[in-house]
Amino acid sequence: MGKGRDDECAIEVDGLTKRYGDVVALDRISFDVRQGEMYGFLGPNGAGKTTTVRMLTGVLRPDSGRATVCGYRAGSLEAKQMTGVVPEMCNAYIDLSGWENLMLMAKLYGVPKRIAESRSEELLREMGLYERRGELARGYSKGMKQRLVLSMALVSDPVVIFLDEPTSGLDVQSARLVRQMLRRLKSEGKTIFLTTHDMAEANELCDRVAVINKGRIIAVDSPEKLRMATSSRKSVEVVFSGEVDEDSLASLPDVIEVSRTGGRYRIYTRKPGDVAMAVVELAKSRGVRIVSLNTLAPTLEEAFLTLIQEEA
Repeated sequence: MGKGRDDECAIEVDGLTKRYGDVVALDRISFDVRQGEMYGFLGPNGAGKTTTVRMLTGVLRPDSGRATVCGYRAGSLEAKQMTGVVPEMCNAYIDLSGWENLMLMAKLYGVPKRIAESRSEELLREMGLYERRGELARGYSKGMKQRLVLSMALVSDPVVIFLDEPTSGLDVQSARLVRQMLRRLKSEGKTIFLTTHDMAEANELCDRVAVINKGRIIAVDSPEKLRMATSSRKSVEVVFSGEVDEDSLASLPDVIEVSRTGGRYRIYTRKPGDVAMAVVELAKSRGVRIVSLNTLAPTLEEAFLTLIQEEA
């Protein structure tokens, strides 16, 4: 397949379907990823995230539908030459050193030796691995191995990068280094396709996110718009100087739910402004002072959970 229809899209997916016997892993999903975009792919376990990545990178073939990467059929040699992949499980060769892993990957992609050496040194330094470059990968910690795999995916200078749970289970330092690298890559115009369970990570890094559940995409938008669309999870958070019972708060107009943690109440509502004023009046009538009062937008995690529950 030659160049795709839309030069603005780095990835195009149309009606992609995958079955395992009677189980439909992907059910005619369609989406596109723009050039230079960091695109988050979110969903519960078994939703179809890894299956999608494997088909876009040529590990699996779809039963029907089509997908292109940089205008070439997903999984074709041309598409693979344009992409770097960080799989869910470490795929570094443990009996090679960190440096040898990068040299091997560069050779497979046909990167000239001088460029490969320069690029490998830069990547290993940025990932905090340069001093350990001569050691066998089998002796690396999980965080070091994941940073090595990311370096291996980048040594060919790919246009599109696929990352499947790249910070899952990593220590704080390793996760931070990976995120810093992703920000740099995005600033350089790379297209990044990221699957993650970390909602804070997706909210912080991604331009848009797609939510997939039971093999179907149920929402695609920016994290901010997804959060704001979840009107039922807007809330008012209040701390009183004295005791106020939850039933009094729950009985206020437009209140959906009230939760309490210690002396902090969180009141869920579609009309946080109106509820905030009602809380002030309630405090006056009870003779208690308001210590703090804040209106809060829903988090991406709350929006995600609401979307999944609505599809249950």
